[in-house]
Amino acid sequence: MTFLSHCECSGCGEHYDVAELLNLCRCGKPLLARYDLDAAAAGFPREALRDRAASMWRYEEMLPAESEVAVTLGEGWTPLLGAPRLGSWLGLRNVYVKDESLNPTGSFKARGMSAAVTMAASRGARAFAVPSAGNAAGALAAYAARAGVPCYIFMPADTPLANRIECAYAGADVTLVDGLITDCGRIVAERKDAEGWFDVSTLKEPYRIEGKKTMGYELAEQLGWELPDVILYPTGGGTGLIGMWKAFDEMERLGWIGSARPRMVSVQASGCAPIVRAFEAGAESADEFPNAHTVASGLRVPRAIGDFLILRALRESGGTAVAVDDDDLIGGVRSLCETEGILAAPEGGACVAALRRLVETGWVGRDERVVIFNTGTGVKYLEALGGA
Repeated sequence: MTFLSHCECSGCGEHYDVAELLNLCRCGKPLLARYDLDAAAAGFPREALRDRAASMWRYEEMLPAESEVAVTLGEGWTPLLGAPRLGSWLGLRNVYVKDESLNPTGSFKARGMSAAVTMAASRGARAFAVPSAGNAAGALAAYAARAGVPCYIFMPADTPLANRIECAYAGADVTLVDGLITDCGRIVAERKDAEGWFDVSTLKEPYRIEGKKTMGYELAEQLGWELPDVILYPTGGGTGLIGMWKAFDEMERLGWIGSARPRMVSVQASGCAPIVRAFEAGAESADEFPNAHTVASGLRVPRAIGDFLILRALRESGGTAVAVDDDDLIGGVRSLCETEGILAAPEGGACVAALRRLVETGWVGRDERVVIFNTGTGVKYLEALGGA
């Protein structure tokens, strides 16, 4: 059973009935799923995981639906790989890569879309729509096809070809837009009511974050229920970072982990770094980043609706935010592949470049346990990597 109780506004705190088809709060802020954690602590010991299937739905009590009704392609339980040769190159003893490229559709977006499509389809959604820089579109197209629900996708015209092909083959209606993901989002917002679309944009419904938070559950379980010292996460919309921070709080309430937390590092591209700029300015929210540009399409998000939640997690954790140039993040892809054989997406390469800088400045210590997230496969970014 799921211990899902209600959804709560991250801004004003208003509660919503989970039987409804939900998007944003009336105040315009994202909704977050809440669980009966007292009941879960009594009825869901971590020992219950021992013989469960190796997918994100192993944590179904802390997900919004039971695994039996999930729209799933086997997402989650991706490998946490020790990276000793990368660590030696960086001067670190304990480096790991959480490799999300092993998910269905080749990225961590599969987790969120599995949860979102499961909940929306079961609550009457007749069609889905999403603005996307690439991987979210591919994931939605796949899970919508799995659910037998049509979907409408709006992408920047220069979205990697692989993402466009996977959407078309899954039967999605794809519109290429001369602009950024924010321009695509405006089209969805303007047309969704008239067209009858359910908007599954980042944090504009409450359940994509629930799928992505399972990265935090898996990380804790794979490390023997002791969280690392530092987590580097490539941040576009930032749902994965917010979700993991939420997961850590839930696990502490469940009695699965203690109160110690990793220092969270938000990694962005220098050409699109709204979170870095806001963090350095001490701001609580991030203004839209002008003239956003980067070859890491997943990082080309000029403004994130969950900006205040990302910034809050960074500060509560004692973390930081780092921006890296495109040349450096592509170099990070090469370094990770040369040392460990992992062909990462440019977003994952950005984390390698950011970690190198943090080691050089002494922010990360030699003996600290560090986890880099590679959020997708480099195979989808051949245009960006071809000249590396």
